Amino acid sequence: MAFIEAQEVVKEYSGHRALDGLSLSVPEGCIYGLLGPNGAGKTTFIRILNQITRPDSGTILLNGQPLKASDIERIGYLPEERGLYKKMKVGEEAIYLARLKGLTAADARGKLRYWFRKFDIMDWWDKKVEQLSKGMQQKVQFIVTVLHEPSLLIFDEPFSGFDPVNANILKNEILELKRKGATVIFSTHNMASVEEVCDEITLINKSRAVLSGSVPEVRQRFKDNKFRIRYTGDDTSLTTDGSPVSMTDVRQNGIYREATVSPSAIAADMTPNELIRNLLQHVELASFEEILPSMNDIFIKMVGHDASDNNN
Repeated sequence: MAFIEAQEVVKEYSGHRALDGLSLSVPEGCIYGLLGPNGAGKTTFIRILNQITRPDSGTILLNGQPLKASDIERIGYLPEERGLYKKMKVGEEAIYLARLKGLTAADARGKLRYWFRKFDIMDWWDKKVEQLSKGMQQKVQFIVTVLHEPSLLIFDEPFSGFDPVNANILKNEILELKRKGATVIFSTHNMASVEEVCDEITLINKSRAVLSGSVPEVRQRFKDNKFRIRYTGDDTSLTTDGSPVSMTDVRQNGIYREATVSPSAIAADMTPNELIRNLLQHVELASFEEILPSMNDIFIKMVGHDASDNNN
């Protein structure tokens, strides 16, 4: 059973349909990528999950039951637009926010000290928030988001503003939360992050879901039958007209040559094994690797120029 099930969700604002019959299914215990250009409807759906707004029609089920007000206690939400009270002390504000999630002051203090030490920000406990860098403030907000150990975590552009080292620390923490059983919705424009952390995705464009599936399956679905090879030998016969093999991007790399190969138009249905057999008639292969499109390539192919037409 899906942990979150959205069924034909519709939401309009002043005549603009922000969500137009959105349906998606988020399995329990996975990291689920919610993708799309600005204005596609991602933030609207996240606001509905957090009960900041309600759908005009459609149904959202959480663990098989209609989403209800008390479910907010099971959700941790880190929005893209961060916000802390600048004049408060870091530890004092973190305890305040933790208590809003139902923790006692004593429990909050104990859990916060664990996380502050883990993120190496304990020295800033008694400093004012305004003295923290943007990255440190984001660490504090991440900690407060996960502190009450919610079963559903929603991260909207969680790596924004982080340097590579701290982004990697945060990525590992998200993977650890998944390992411990949390279900994570991960909204981002960084497609490399999607490939690194997401199990499944839904791509929303113009208020509708246009692509869903596991990340490996989606990449397989969009492959274009190209392979990267390293080889030695005479490749002249492979590039002659009428050959069932097409070669591009040929370059020398040490004792080997490297190239991108694919069946030509006259042999479009050639299998990888048939392609290998054909290559071995002419050259000695050192490696043969299928080229799969990146999630970034797939995003651009599915959304294209529409991304520049959408507004926030």
